[in-house]
Amino acid sequence: MRYFIVDDDRASRSMLKNIITDGNLGIVIGEADSGVKSLSPILAMEPDIVLIDLLMPELDGIETIQHLRIQGFVGQFIMISQVVSKEMVGEAYQVGVEFFIHKPINRIEVQSVLQKTMEQVRLKNSLLTIRESLAQIGAVEQKKKPRTVRDIVLSILNSMGIMGSEEIVSMIEVLMEREEGAIPLPPLKELYEAAARKMGAADVAKESKAIEQRIRRSILTAIDHIASLGAIDYTNPDFEYYAPRFFDFQEISYRMKQIQEDSFEMKSVKVNTKKFLHVLFLETVEKYKGN
Repeated sequence: MRYFIVDDDRASRSMLKNIITDGNLGIVIGEADSGVKSLSPILAMEPDIVLIDLLMPELDGIETIQHLRIQGFVGQFIMISQVVSKEMVGEAYQVGVEFFIHKPINRIEVQSVLQKTMEQVRLKNSLLTIRESLAQIGAVEQKKKPRTVRDIVLSILNSMGIMGSEEIVSMIEVLMEREEGAIPLPPLKELYEAAARKMGAADVAKESKAIEQRIRRSILTAIDHIASLGAIDYTNPDFEYYAPRFFDFQEISYRMKQIQEDSFEMKSVKVNTKKFLHVLFLETVEKYKGN
């Protein structure tokens, strides 16, 4: 399991991290000392479980969870609190918190709560797998329908930890609409502008710059996801397949080292956007032809 800790008390963060590491309960991929500072890294890294303090300045734990849910985060939350107010506990349940850790932090309680949460996550994943299997069985009984470019792109992105990106889908669709086999790719600026026009942007120049930044963040998310897989298990099939194809492998290796050393700074990780899009385009063409 991949954890992110949000608590304005450094000692609490350190204690929780040690309990997770010493108990072999997973890896802590990030931490923040406030709700405000936690939003961007959580959305980028997409941890499985977020341990979050209830009482914090600016945004409290409940408000932070609400912001994350609105922006599409689907991971589990564990609330850390000294407060036993029924009203606050009720609010926490309403935003999706199912487990609590009480302060002062107790190792045995933390381990017990984390194990229960892990079991719940695994059960949820098992149910999703069963549903997907049933859906596949049902699909076999029906006439096979060709997958669209959008379906193929989203499937590949999901495998790398990117939960949907309209900008990337639009760019690959633009490339697929060009003359078949038109390689190399056009300049990225042209692709960003073409995607902006395809998405109906009123101000193409302004939107193309925003698209550039959103795609960079998406690729950073993929780098972090793939590097995390490699840091846990170097033989993971997704890691072995995607790491050398879509990314500069030295950047993946560098990020793996950061994760293993509990370093959460990603600004120094370089993003090769053109390589990523080029390989994604080639894979999409191959899968589309195989329909």
